[in-house]
Amino acid sequence: MSTRPLRIAPSILSADFSRLGDEVSAIVAGGADYIHIDVMDGHFVPNISFGAPIMKSIRGVTDKVFDAHLMIAPTDAYLADFAHGGADIITVHAEAGPHLHRSLQAIRGLGKKAGVALNPATPVSTIQHVIDNVDLILVMSVNPGFGGQSFIPEAITKIRQAKALIGGRDIDLEVDGGVTAENARAIVDAGANVLVAGSAVYGGNDPKTYAGRIAAIREAATGRIA
Repeated sequence: MSTRPLRIAPSILSADFSRLGDEVSAIVAGGADYIHIDVMDGHFVPNISFGAPIMKSIRGVTDKVFDAHLMIAPTDAYLADFAHGGADIITVHAEAGPHLHRSLQAIRGLGKKAGVALNPATPVSTIQHVIDNVDLILVMSVNPGFGGQSFIPEAITKIRQAKALIGGRDIDLEVDGGVTAENARAIVDAGANVLVAGSAVYGGNDPKTYAGRIAAIREAATGRIA
């Protein structure tokens, strides 16, 4: 189990985009720690979501950490846009280009925390030679590109492997895909400390439900009532 603080990061991909600012405010009021921002390009992943201007438009709503997950390829040309648009953490996929080390350096050079995401079929060993340039590892527990998918059980083994690679380094371990109150404890016990939840928080898009859902995930993950 991770000794790092637990962070719940609702994904705005599942929000009602006709009132996005209000949806962000609602999860902040409901207890979200991070705002997870899933960016899709229709090329690296099947769907298109939104880019840096949309993220920038909601930056003034909250001072919570903006956790930008770039499911795009190539990435380097867009890093500055997301940095200037208000991202605090910028995560790129290990599979998105040939120069991962360069991308991570570029993110840190922009004054942001650098994350690296691993698709379900990508081994943790892929990032062992860049681990000292990483502030966050994101284990994908579904195939990226769609919300509402079911958690891939093998991800638990992969989370443990990522935690072992991190060792004593100052690196967060995030999990994205199919996270619910039912599996949150197993995910945290394997070593994760940042849980991304999309439909598990935003399903139905009723702001009155968000606080209870975030609290349920937190309580399940920690064994303590929020």
